Amino acid sequence: MMKKTTLAGSIGAALAAALLLAWAFAPRPLVVETAVATQGRFEASIEEDGRTRLRDRYVVSAPLAGRVQRIVLREGDRIEAGAVVATLEPVLSPLVDERTLREQQAQLQIAQATVQRAAARWEQARVQRQQAANEALRSEQLAQQGFLAPTRLDTDRLALAAATKELDAAESDRRVAAHGVAQARAALEAVRQPAPGRAFTLQAPVAGTVLRVLQASETSVALGTPLLELGDLGALEIVAELLTGDALRALPGSRVVIERWGGPGVLEGRVRRVEPAAFTKVSALGVEEQRVKVLIDLVGLDRAPAPARALGDGFRVTVRIVTLAEERALKVPVSAVFPVADDGGGGMAVFVVRDGRAQLQRVEVAARNGGEAWIKRGIDAGAQVVVYPPPALQPGVRVQVHDSTAR
Repeated sequence: MMKKTTLAGSIGAALAAALLLAWAFAPRPLVVETAVATQGRFEASIEEDGRTRLRDRYVVSAPLAGRVQRIVLREGDRIEAGAVVATLEPVLSPLVDERTLREQQAQLQIAQATVQRAAARWEQARVQRQQAANEALRSEQLAQQGFLAPTRLDTDRLALAAATKELDAAESDRRVAAHGVAQARAALEAVRQPAPGRAFTLQAPVAGTVLRVLQASETSVALGTPLLELGDLGALEIVAELLTGDALRALPGSRVVIERWGGPGVLEGRVRRVEPAAFTKVSALGVEEQRVKVLIDLVGLDRAPAPARALGDGFRVTVRIVTLAEERALKVPVSAVFPVADDGGGGMAVFVVRDGRAQLQRVEVAARNGGEAWIKRGIDAGAQVVVYPPPALQPGVRVQVHDSTAR
C-alpha cells in the first residue's frame, strides 16, 4: 500500500513538473503598444525658419545739394505723414547752370512716372480685391448650403484679407508717389528762383516708424544723399527660404501657421508669392542647397495677441506652410505604417490587433506628416493598430496591449 502511494505521488510530481516546464517554455504574448485609427482633420505641411521684414521701406533723400541741419529724430520714433523730418539749406550758385536745372526737371519727370505706375498698381489691386470679395461671398453661400468644404471657405477669406492689404499698400504707394512729385516740384522751383537763406523742409511721405537715421549730424550733402529710413511696422511680411523641391508645393494662397514667434499661440499667414529665381546657399553641414524665397503675408495681426504687435523688422519665426488639408481623413500614427515587399511590387502595411493576435493588413497611404499618416483604404475607423512594431512581431502572434497612458 505504501508503494502504491509513493508511485502515485511520483507520477503526480512528474506531471506537475511537466506542466510547469510546458508553461515556462510556452510562447508568451508579445507586449505591444497600440493606437486607434481615427477620423479627423489631416494636414501636410512644410516647416522652415523665416524672418520678418517690412514690406515697404521709404528712404528720405536730399532733393537738393545743400547743408542739412541736425536731425533730432531717433530710431523707433513714431511720425505722421507730412511731418517735417529734416531741414535743408540749399547751396545754390548765383547763376544756376543748365545741368542743374535739367537734373531737377528729370527728377520731376521720374516722380510723375512713379505716380502713373502707382495708379496702375492701385487699379490692379482694386480689381483683385473685388474678385476676392466675390469669391468669398460665393464660398460663404455655398458653405451655408453644405456644398463647400470649410477649408475652401477659410482659403477664400484669407485671400480676401490679403487682397485688402494689397489694396491698402497700393494706396500708400499712391500717396508716397504724390508726395514725391510735390517735393520734386518744390526743389525745381528752388533751383529756378533761388532765395539765399530760405530753408527747404523735407516731410515724411508716410506715417510710420523711424528705422534708421543715416545722417544725424549737420553737414553738407549732395543731391540724392539718403538721410533717414522710414517704415510702417504694422505692414510686416515674412520671408522663408525653402528648398526648390518644397517651394513647388508652396503655392500662392496656401495657409501658413506661424509658430515660435516669441508669444503664446500661433499666428496666421498666407503665401503671397514664390520668387521665380533660386539661389545657392551653403547649409550648416557644408552642403550646397538650391533655395527659393517665399513671401508670406501676416493675416489678422490686429486680432492677434498683444505681444504679436511688438514684432519688428528682422525677427526670427518658424513657419508651417500647409500644402494639403483633408477634413475627414482616416488617420493613424505614422509609426504604425511600414513598407512590405512581395511579388506584387510591395506597398505599405500595418499590424491590426484582432482577438488578441496581430494581423498584417495592407493599406494605401494617401499622405503623411511628421506625426500622422492618412490611410485611404485598408482599415476602418476604430481599428487598433500596433505602433512601433517590434522585429519579433509576425502575423498571427499573440499580443498583449500595453497601456501607455498608465505611465
